[in-house]
Amino acid sequence: MKQISTTEVKQLLESGKSLNLIDVREVDEVKEGKIPGVINIPLGLLEARMHELDKSKEYIMVCRSGGRSGRATQFLESWGYQVINMSGGMLDWNGETE
Repeated sequence: MKQISTTEVKQLLESGKSLNLIDVREVDEVKEGKIPGVINIPLGLLEARMHELDKSKEYIMVCRSGGRSGRATQFLESWGYQVINMSGGMLDWNGETE
């Protein structure tokens, strides 16, 4: 499973790179703060909504600490998606939130 640090994600966003970020936390968790531009698909709904994702794109999975996003990464990889887990999750995020 590929990993990317919160620092690397922040640097990519600050450099203007367009990233496909998916936050797998629950809706109430996301309301407390999220990375601007992130798409929220709670982990429990991921299987039902994975058809919304494009297999030709790379996605960075986000959660609170990196555990749920790790499970989401492994699940989507098994279906042929290009995914990277953001290690440390929002607990380690020190960039902009909305």
